[in-house]
Amino acid sequence: MKTYYLLLLSCASFIGFSQTNTYEISFENAVHHEAEIQATFTDISTDTLLVRMSRTSPGRYALHEFAKNVYNFKAFDGNGKTLKVIRPNPYQWQIVGHNKTVRVNYTLFANRGDGTYSQIDETHAHLNIPATFIYAPQLSDRKIRVHFKVREDLNWKIATQLQAEKERTYTAPNLYYFMDSPTEISNFQMREFDINTANNKQTIRMALHHHGSVAETDAYFEQVKKVVLTEKEIFGELPEFDFGTYTFLACYIPNASGDGMEHRNSTILTSTRSLSNGGMQRNIGTVSHEFFHAWNIERIRPKSLEPFDFSEANMSGALWFAEGFTSYYTNLVLCRAGIISPEKYVKGLTGTFNYVWNSPARQFFNPVEMSYQAPFVDAATSVDPVNRENTFISYYSYGSILGLALDLALREKNLNLDDYMKLVWQSYGKKEIPYTLENLQQTLTQYAGKSFGDTFFNTYIYKSEMPNYKSLLATVGVVLQQDTTTPYFGAAAAINDDKNGRITRNIKIGTPAYKAGLDKGDEILSINDKPFPNGQSFDAYIKEFSVGDSLSIVFKRHGFKKTTTVTLERDPSYKIFLAEKEGTVVNSKIKKQRKQWLKSE
Repeated sequence: MKTYYLLLLSCASFIGFSQTNTYEISFENAVHHEAEIQATFTDISTDTLLVRMSRTSPGRYALHEFAKNVYNFKAFDGNGKTLKVIRPNPYQWQIVGHNKTVRVNYTLFANRGDGTYSQIDETHAHLNIPATFIYAPQLSDRKIRVHFKVREDLNWKIATQLQAEKERTYTAPNLYYFMDSPTEISNFQMREFDINTANNKQTIRMALHHHGSVAETDAYFEQVKKVVLTEKEIFGELPEFDFGTYTFLACYIPNASGDGMEHRNSTILTSTRSLSNGGMQRNIGTVSHEFFHAWNIERIRPKSLEPFDFSEANMSGALWFAEGFTSYYTNLVLCRAGIISPEKYVKGLTGTFNYVWNSPARQFFNPVEMSYQAPFVDAATSVDPVNRENTFISYYSYGSILGLALDLALREKNLNLDDYMKLVWQSYGKKEIPYTLENLQQTLTQYAGKSFGDTFFNTYIYKSEMPNYKSLLATVGVVLQQDTTTPYFGAAAAINDDKNGRITRNIKIGTPAYKAGLDKGDEILSINDKPFPNGQSFDAYIKEFSVGDSLSIVFKRHGFKKTTTVTLERDPSYKIFLAEKEGTVVNSKIKKQRKQWLKSE
């Protein structure tokens, strides 16, 4: 999508943008989550104009049927005559009998404030463009002008990456840029700072819609600035943002849904957490992740996502890199920026590490194939049960932990992942040349040598083998450890919250509970002739036994009592921590390696 934007923008002077699709949106009934939208298309050369709602949204890979929230649809010609509308499918409208001009009016219901959908109420109009506006595919190369009729009685203002034309009216050079331009309309607080680059000055802005204080806004923006500058150092420079501005659109309000979504010159940040009571530190991680995308995915872009398809699901085998390596840097950047401590960063690796390397899913799919699953898992919905616990590892997590391994392995060669990312940026992202997986491998071999690059890709990307993390982490004074004495049942995490013994999730392949034939939906009634320990943590209860103990289980399945035996095994979980925490003396060489990795004092 971004490549198309640049190409069309460069042609602007030749076509003159004489043809423009126009939109107007108003919010009189915001209290009931409705917007009234008018779209006008002129100089139509075909007898039938096809308009539609998108089924996808930039940064998402699954299908989303936005048309379900469109109603009261009417079409008119340039003289106001009502036109015939045909529905060929649920998300398209065919309009016939026009006089080369079509004006469409419709009502939109919108009540989900996140990075994909739109939300309209008396606190804000939070607009993701694909979820809000119809479009005409055959007119996608035209300039777009949109006028927002804001609620003055609610003190609403407008924040967007769209280019301001005049008060409350904004433009996009074409459909692709328009679709990629979320807009926040609310009584937000705005903060900004400038960064001088080699060619010009760039402005970083934050429009923060929240119920907090001015002091909290100021303190939070100081953290945002640290993140921006730390990530700039990784790549050596900022991208050249269009119109010289990058905008964070942050909604931290109780009626939002937690999310983050990157765009070419902006990002959406939504959370129910306020900046007080710990929310500031919990929300800043999304800032770190999404701004890193300004390089890695917005400009360092997989060829498999070019051009982005608004009518079908979008699939890429590169998400382990695009999302996963971005996830690796998310907390690393916070550590380097001094927002979290090295100890907290290292300890925080544990959960993701265990999730990835204790998953049975690696026997079915490698990181590329996990990336292919995105249309099924990226905010996708289904009514039939799935077996994700056993067949899927998030490409965010998988790629993050592989990024850690690659970074530490490179550092053993006096190289590092930062410089590899710089090289990918200079070779592909800065030039906006979409990359293939082969390009990533070639760049790694160029940077670190053919043997190193080929081994990494052939062993860990095209296969699912596990790097030697114990050795790699030791080079920076970090311990990877398992406790061989802790017993493991294999279903504790699947026992439901009221702790009555019902197993609510699929049990992982290979665990003691799985081997014993227990399954989702079973209700454990007794263990060794004693009632299930209602109200007690099941994890704590199991720790009263030892590795190798056999537990006689009585359980209920489909209304019938059954019995089985679970033989406890050792807990496969790992712990990750700084070597000093167990009293190990870390020599100066290792300390220097760690400091270079974490950029910490």
